[in-house]
Amino acid sequence: IEGHPSSSHQTLKGTSKWATSLENLLEDPEGVKRFREFLKKEFSEENVLFWLACEEFKKTQGKKQMQEKAKEIYMTFLSSKASSQVNVEGQSRLNETILETPHPLMFQKLQDQIFNLMKYDSYSRFLKSEIFLNHKKSEEQEENSPEAQTAAKRASRIYNT
Repeated sequence: IEGHPSSSHQTLKGTSKWATSLENLLEDPEGVKRFREFLKKEFSEENVLFWLACEEFKKTQGKKQMQEKAKEIYMTFLSSKASSQVNVEGQSRLNETILETPHPLMFQKLQDQIFNLMKYDSYSRFLKSEIFLNHKKSEEQEENSPEAQTAAKRASRIYNT
């Protein structure tokens, strides 16, 4: 523990980081988990699942894998019979012909739409939700636990000498 900077020197993490932007929230696996939990209650979990699938898709190598993944995304989120259909503009015009020539950014426009939908809609509600606030509370309790305080005191002694 010696030599660790006290919490004021640490970069934002956990709920403080999630609260800065949806991007930061989505970069943190724990944040994604809590956000999904929240969206599930709001019956809109498919939005974050679609966004994550698109992120994953961009890393896909090889035309065959791309076609398979693109089809999976299409069937899961975009087709009219999709089990977890996301609501994007121009959905009715989307059809399987887009799958014939897959490329890493083929879903980018739709992904951006969903991102904005989450950002201006669910995300702000998430920051006021019980899930978020309870997580924040448990983080604060951990930080204020006697062990954390003695470590911080020790650290501040090191810095003040």
